[in-house]
Amino acid sequence: MNILLISDVYFPRVNGVSTSIRTFTQQLQKMGHTVHLIAPDYGVTTEDEAWITRVPARAIYFDPEDKLMKYGEVLKLSGKLQAMQFDMLHIHTPFIAHYAGLKLAKMLKIPAIETYHTFFEDYLHHYLPWIPQFAARGLARMISKNQCNQVDAIVAPSQPMLDVLRSYGVNTLSEVIATGLQEHSFSPADGNAFKVKHGIALERPLLLYVGRVAHEKNIGFLLVMVKLLSEVMPEVLLVITGEGPAVPSLRASVKAHGIEKNVQFIGYLNRETELNSCYKAADVFVFASKSETQGLVILEAMAQATPVVAIAELGTASILIDGQGALISPENESEFVQKVHSLLINPQRCQQLGEAARDYAQKKWSAATQAERMVKFYMVIASKHQSPTKKPAILNIQRT
Repeated sequence: MNILLISDVYFPRVNGVSTSIRTFTQQLQKMGHTVHLIAPDYGVTTEDEAWITRVPARAIYFDPEDKLMKYGEVLKLSGKLQAMQFDMLHIHTPFIAHYAGLKLAKMLKIPAIETYHTFFEDYLHHYLPWIPQFAARGLARMISKNQCNQVDAIVAPSQPMLDVLRSYGVNTLSEVIATGLQEHSFSPADGNAFKVKHGIALERPLLLYVGRVAHEKNIGFLLVMVKLLSEVMPEVLLVITGEGPAVPSLRASVKAHGIEKNVQFIGYLNRETELNSCYKAADVFVFASKSETQGLVILEAMAQATPVVAIAELGTASILIDGQGALISPENESEFVQKVHSLLINPQRCQQLGEAARDYAQKKWSAATQAERMVKFYMVIASKHQSPTKKPAILNIQRT
């Protein structure tokens, strides 16, 4: 197939959407399919530009990490894209990419599919603080419903996320297809080298959070947890890897809790070179976000045999199975601390849970399997697009 992707974000902007696009693209290309991406121009050239068209983009004043593509510039590509004879247009974000993607699909006479990557109901009020939370949630639900019902089909990264969309009134053809793990996620890594590089004592108990450092990630919960844990294990260290708009407020919280010696902010790490070593260095991967549509970083940690302690809500609930590489905790700092502490004081149990985590990730969450399922779904959509008289239906292609 010849597949056109469009997204408001892609590398060098690091987040789950960028990772998902790259993961699926690499697998689809290995399978012999052609993939092309329309994405913002960040003014920085990345290594894989051959299959990407960069579009002039504006800065966003309340989110300096992101850029907003110029709608008119996207539509100017229609002639070039027409000549490339695409079979499918896959939208990955709900901003300019959504509306320009719909227009392009109509101009190119191809079906449009959209992946619902982000749980905006639990996201929007953090970035529009002048709007009451209940109003922001209502707005997010309304926009999500309208957008999902505008496309030919939607992909949800997890069943709980699809269930939420159905509750909004989304009735579009749909499928649950998660982002899988690439082979390099399982590559051997040197955790001790990571500790040495970042000045962390080899014997120090290390907890790890990886991901965007954003308000909706509930990282403040982890700081309270570390504060409690440090009272019985003063040497414990939480490493926060990533960047985002919540960094200043979290640094202030660290100081307010008096845990400056127990928290270390590292920033972004190169996924291809250092991230595996970071996962490997950790004794326990900790995660408290309740707004994940999937939770790919949890699986990446598991792939490096790092056990997980996490709150299992929304997308993470579809990944985590208590005892299979992870311990599930309610959103209660004391109970979370107990589970983390039980692993840190019992290295043998920690190692066994980590080995189970790796086995689980390898058997259930390969990128190749998920890409094969995506292609099957593309073919279903293409077939229905050629037969417009057929009514949409909710499909259930082989589950993972």
